[in-house]
Amino acid sequence: MNFDFSTDQKLLRDYVRRFLTEACPMREVRRILDGVDSYSVPLWRRMGELGYLGTAIPVEYGGAGLGYLELCLIAEEVGRAMAPIPFSSSICFAAALLSFAGSEAQKRRWLPQIASGKVIACVAANEPTGPAPPIRPSTRYRNGCVSGSKRMVQDGDIADVAILLTTDDGDGSLSLVLAELNSPAVTRTVVRALEPTRSQAHLSFDGAAAEPLGEAGAAWRLFGEGRARAAVLMAFEQLGGADRCLEMARDYALQRWAFGRPIGSFQAVKHKLVDIYLRNTLARGHAYYGAWALATDSADLPLAAAGARTAASEAFNFAAQENIQVHGGVGFTWDYDCHLYLRRARLLALALGSVSEWQESIVTHLEASAA
Repeated sequence: MNFDFSTDQKLLRDYVRRFLTEACPMREVRRILDGVDSYSVPLWRRMGELGYLGTAIPVEYGGAGLGYLELCLIAEEVGRAMAPIPFSSSICFAAALLSFAGSEAQKRRWLPQIASGKVIACVAANEPTGPAPPIRPSTRYRNGCVSGSKRMVQDGDIADVAILLTTDDGDGSLSLVLAELNSPAVTRTVVRALEPTRSQAHLSFDGAAAEPLGEAGAAWRLFGEGRARAAVLMAFEQLGGADRCLEMARDYALQRWAFGRPIGSFQAVKHKLVDIYLRNTLARGHAYYGAWALATDSADLPLAAAGARTAASEAFNFAAQENIQVHGGVGFTWDYDCHLYLRRARLLALALGSVSEWQESIVTHLEASAA
């Protein structure tokens, strides 16, 4: 059996890599880091024009109609370039959740605009207290209005629409609702975070207009499925960043000389590079398993997503840290790009819940299958 991507899919990956190399050099990332913009508007619009944002969105809803395997490859290249765009929140999570949970009217209204980049979507689940995501949200939905607050919403400051995890005041059940954020009843508070190129915000709702998303009584199942899909796609984004960290460390080890020879010739440096490579390879295996489960809508998706999420988070964090170590005394300085990848690694590791939570999910699924 061939578990690799097809020739056409690899060509797509090469095209996206060349595009991002030209359109998103590190000076564009630093422009967002040092400036006032929350994301790269020109890059986001261009990706919408090229159809990359609508890769997994069906043609009838304004997308390219390719599939999740192709979206996985694009996510990997976005992570490799460290693109300062709301890709994971709008495309990997919100659009994926809307695609299978939304009504026909909701999909026809929002998906074409998300695919073109004209609308940015996000998912708001976390609350001021309690676990993330909350089992009993304090945010309430009643008679077409939502009230409450959500914390640390990725790209919440720039999003136009949000999918919220709420409690229905009518019967006390968990519910998913769709709310537009450009409303006087919504207050946004930008949060200063470790990774400014992926902005965070607190959202407060005071009777903001909202509409139910998905069938009644299925909110937790739908949210879990959407979160699993996002976990696989984000794992590829992390994998792209981890591979880029390995390349940066290797290149520096070959050009930096000490005691009359490249530092890459020293055994200690070789071991560091090999350790990064091994973790990245392990993460890639888990990510490929997740991609297969995602593309085939397999019952293994929850387990595969947890494995991919855990391995990719650990690999990216380790690669970013070791990249700084290989660079030595200059590795942590502002002029070098190492710290940018470490910031992104730390952010993505918490974007969908901590690594320990996903590890616990693996144990739960394995115990269930054994029983």
